[in-house]
Amino acid sequence: MIRFKALIKINGINPYVLVNPTRVNQIKSGWKKPLPVLVKINGEPEKPWRINMMPVGNGSFYLYLHEIVRKASNTKVGDRVEVELQFDSKYKSGPVHPLPSLFKKHLAKNSKAKKAWDNLPPSRKKEILRYFASLKSEEALERNIQKAIHVLSGKEMRFMARAWSGGK
Repeated sequence: MIRFKALIKINGINPYVLVNPTRVNQIKSGWKKPLPVLVKINGEPEKPWRINMMPVGNGSFYLYLHEIVRKASNTKVGDRVEVELQFDSKYKSGPVHPLPSLFKKHLAKNSKAKKAWDNLPPSRKKEILRYFASLKSEEALERNIQKAIHVLSGKEMRFMARAWSGGK
């Protein structure tokens, strides 16, 4: 595990901490693709959050800070924070949450949305399924499945903090 202090910055709408090449090499030497890590900010959340740090292209990585991590640590863009990182050796690629039956049913009825879903990269599918799994009510799940079908059908809309167009 490594610890360091950093400033939370913003890239578009995404809060992040930049992790320099020296620190990345302390976590996993020579790594060039998305790097699975466990993260705590200012000691929170209690159970470290799993995330993939994203390569910048110069050896540095973006550590995007999920809302759950920011809320748990009571932090925002512009805050100086203590970051704890360690390689997530238990990481497995691909979706870890099941496809909700309601979502599966809607995909079966909409071939355009199904094709777009099938063409999404595994990381995006995983992100959407994790989001669905985090919803606390059936109403919220149903509402967000409708939004997902809408954007996967090729219609333009913001969903999950991104602008969707043409099913992507």
